[in-house]
Amino acid sequence: MIRRKLISMMLATTMIAGVVTGCGSDSDGGDDAKGSVYYLSFKPEQTDQWKAIAERYTKETGIEVKVQTAASGTYEQTLKSEIAKKDAPTLFQINGPVGYQSWKDYCLDLSGTNLYSWLKDKDMAVKDGDGVYGIPYVVEGYGIIYNEEIMDKYFALDGAKAASMEEINNFAKLKEVVEDMTSKASDLGIDGVFASTSFTPGEDWRWQTHLMNLPGFYEYKDDNASDKKEIDFKYNQEYKNILDLYVNNSCTKPSMLGSKTVENSMSEFALGKVAMVQNGNWAWGDISKVSGNVVKEDKIKFLPIYTGVSGEESQGICIGTENFFSVNSEASKKDQEETIKFVEWLFNSDEGKKAVTNELGFIAPFNTFEDADNPTDPLAKEVIRYMDDESLNTVSWNFMTSMPSQTFKDDFGASLLEYITGNKDWDAVVEDCKAEWKSEKEAIAE
Repeated sequence: MIRRKLISMMLATTMIAGVVTGCGSDSDGGDDAKGSVYYLSFKPEQTDQWKAIAERYTKETGIEVKVQTAASGTYEQTLKSEIAKKDAPTLFQINGPVGYQSWKDYCLDLSGTNLYSWLKDKDMAVKDGDGVYGIPYVVEGYGIIYNEEIMDKYFALDGAKAASMEEINNFAKLKEVVEDMTSKASDLGIDGVFASTSFTPGEDWRWQTHLMNLPGFYEYKDDNASDKKEIDFKYNQEYKNILDLYVNNSCTKPSMLGSKTVENSMSEFALGKVAMVQNGNWAWGDISKVSGNVVKEDKIKFLPIYTGVSGEESQGICIGTENFFSVNSEASKKDQEETIKFVEWLFNSDEGKKAVTNELGFIAPFNTFEDADNPTDPLAKEVIRYMDDESLNTVSWNFMTSMPSQTFKDDFGASLLEYITGNKDWDAVVEDCKAEWKSEKEAIAE
């Protein structure tokens, strides 16, 4: 709040100076001065795409659009540094309702924008009272990605535990197939069934966040809750089921997983060294660009993450978003207006929608997009297939509203690494997780 007051005082001083010089605008350039856009992106893998889009928009409109991308794992730190500067970002990202609590002093109410009116599911937006302060701009999905060519090769073997992927619809069958594939790895020409379970610090988000979402989802569902100050970790054994399956049937020894990155695992999958890897539809960009990639576009598919929960035969993949645009409420009015125009151009104009679909690969959650506007990359098509399958129950991204903090995630990831390397027993992981959840929730409430 102190920083906010200081910024308000600075803005007030600027306005007084404008009156003295006869200038009625927020800018030194007078009434005719144009606003500008500064977007702080959090996706390093899309740096070139965003810069190209910004250049085209500037060429078309004459409005300057600056794009800066934070290094992997440093977005919050970078935003804290940039938001305090004179030329602060006008467009930034918040990590859902939890992230909003950290940045609400800088989030403009977007309830009156076209962007919000175009949102198919307005409940997805980050709201506070009657205000809308974060608007989701992409829908994503994650699960177990598999190479259908390798799986078909396995199904053709004598004694295979399944004849097709359709038979794998629960954890018991998945475990039976995976362990049999491990015993036949040389026949299949693979180093392991699963790619490396990456536990390098900062690279463990697939486990401490995405995988942890499943036991959280089912516990919240049982309790009909949207948030909990304390968790029972009721489905910890189910979490352990799938984690152990990943680790024990990997191409990498457990003792080496602490040095593995997401990039390592994507490369292992792309090169055909493994049959499966947990990740989201965004992974296609990483897989397809690996030199020597052997995975064909029509052979890369999604399988739900089965853990052993009762009734999981009707479970789909995990679909949601952690990507919410917010506009800086401390920026000048002209900068705010131009920032909103830029975002609305992205999701409504023909050229903007082409960029969103073909360059960024987004599945956009807005009614301005028709079927023909959807991405054509194979994993995005898989997400849409699961979304359209009414016989399956989608696993929502509960971690967006439930997980207490990044500290909790990081500590849970470190605890998991101790477990898989044999330095911590599972009961201790569970108890530490529950205790950390409670303490972090209490810290937020203070």
